Amino acid sequence: MDESSATEPERAPDPEPAPGPEPTPDPEPVDARDGVIATRALTKRYRGGQLAVDGLDLTVPTGSVFGFLGPNGSGKTTTIRMLMGLIEPTSGAARVLGHPMPRAARAVLPHVGALIEGPALYGFLSGRDNLLRYDAADPVADPRTRRTRVAAALDRVGLTAAAGKKAKAYSLGMKQRLGLAAALLQPRRLLVLDEPTNGLDPQGMREIRSLVRELASDGTTVFLSSHLLDEIEQVCTHVAVMAQGRLITQGPVAELAAGTRGRLVVTTPDPGEAARVLKEQGVGDVVIAEDQVTGEPPERDLAEVNAALVAAGVRVRGFTVERASLEDAFVALTGEGFDVAG
Repeated sequence: MDESSATEPERAPDPEPAPGPEPTPDPEPVDARDGVIATRALTKRYRGGQLAVDGLDLTVPTGSVFGFLGPNGSGKTTTIRMLMGLIEPTSGAARVLGHPMPRAARAVLPHVGALIEGPALYGFLSGRDNLLRYDAADPVADPRTRRTRVAAALDRVGLTAAAGKKAKAYSLGMKQRLGLAAALLQPRRLLVLDEPTNGLDPQGMREIRSLVRELASDGTTVFLSSHLLDEIEQVCTHVAVMAQGRLITQGPVAELAAGTRGRLVVTTPDPGEAARVLKEQGVGDVVIAEDQVTGEPPERDLAEVNAALVAAGVRVRGFTVERASLEDAFVALTGEGFDVAG
């Protein structure tokens, strides 16, 4: 039946009130050295020989906002699907909350909220009724608190005003918000988000970043996959970089950027002469842009470089080294930028 001809009621009926279910046993405490997520030589090869993930060794620290960064097609979503028990690895091992996956999925998943590859929604139901259906399907959800928790989740992602609108009328960004609300219906020890700002406008992206920080401050570990370097740099404490199915590097965001040299920036009305002197002083990749000349700082003392500019008669109005960004670190590690359309 076509969605537009469906005659389902606007409000899904609540399940009959019943005593709350027995709580799912909490997974064993995770050794901080192992992290909330740990993989060893995790590999996924599809039929036809396509190697999607190649020997991944990943450690996600407890309490971190962990950015899983890489171009589209780098193996991020395949890795997440293995971590959540949606597909079996070809080889290697993965542990989530201290338990092997997918074998311990029943013990682990009640403590994990996830938004992977966009939410699956009933278009003929309202946003609120979609969440009620999601929650009713959760064997550990208490029906006595269902409506209260759904209302709180909608409010948290900014969908209270649109809660009664049918999901088929939602924009892509609103659907992303609703999927995130579904992941927040229960308290979670781990939240896994695959491209959570997909389809959101700049204001929506800021709101989601703020929400992620709030969840982390409450003690939830957030694992956030994205191909947007700026998004990762603004919100994450740790990062792993993937390219062509392989792990390039992982660690604290600040350390990754600090390990990459920044850019020397000279502001001057004499850019041509400044560029000549900078090249003589060992500055690499010199670029002229109007009244600025930029380049890779040399190994020598930068005070000597500045003195050489002045001695050559260059009128120096600004001389600084800009801090390396996460994008600079990625390019330095891989030799390429992101193909965001790939």
